[in-house]
Amino acid sequence: MQIIPAIDIKDGNCVRLKQGEMQSATVFSEDPAAMAQHWLEQGAKRLHLVDLNGAFSGKPKNEQAIREIVSVIGEEIPVQLGGGIRDLDTIERYLDDGISFVIIGTAAVKNPGFLHDACTAFPGHIIVGLDAREGKVATDGWSKMTGHDVVDLAKKFEDYGVEAVIYTDIGRDGMLTGVNIESTVRLARELKIPVIASGGINSLEDIQALAAYESEGVSGAIAGRALYEGTLDFIAALKAAKGA
Repeated sequence: MQIIPAIDIKDGNCVRLKQGEMQSATVFSEDPAAMAQHWLEQGAKRLHLVDLNGAFSGKPKNEQAIREIVSVIGEEIPVQLGGGIRDLDTIERYLDDGISFVIIGTAAVKNPGFLHDACTAFPGHIIVGLDAREGKVATDGWSKMTGHDVVDLAKKFEDYGVEAVIYTDIGRDGMLTGVNIESTVRLARELKIPVIASGGINSLEDIQALAAYESEGVSGAIAGRALYEGTLDFIAALKAAKGA
């Protein structure tokens, strides 16, 4: 199971939010590219980028910082990116810039036809991000709850041809309260494509608990605040994921 460091970008800085609230941003680095280099040197096999301003505005806002990260990483490891991706032109531009996987979240839920078109136009490069609270999907930077059941929607998107699902329990994200193992595993068991866990990962126990279900489809875990605040040691997390 991969441990995937998150680099959330707001106003060109590497930050973390609590439960997706922009006013709760903590700046961890003013140089996201240097942070990407750090995780590469630590042994990361994939990076997770989020354009937070883009996620809230609906269009890319941190392209310069993202290009700098890609230039540092090169083709050494895959980079996945979400936030404000609402049209095929944006996807094409990011892929041309060297992004490996584009994550579609809100737009996938609100406009499934767009997701379908994206999977057709860029097969193998589209990941869907599903954010949920108590099994129901949220959109618009988590500000709006929908009536969609997360498992039903994930199955539908799997049929479209998405590469993987990133599942975030938004009640836990950035709160260091532990990942929602039960919900993550339930989703993974229902799908044939990989599920990447996100939201609330806090400790080696979380990593070990998730890694135990790798054979059932939990392929990775995205870690952010815990890595930056030191409650989770990245090297130890890699070892724990392998050991499980």
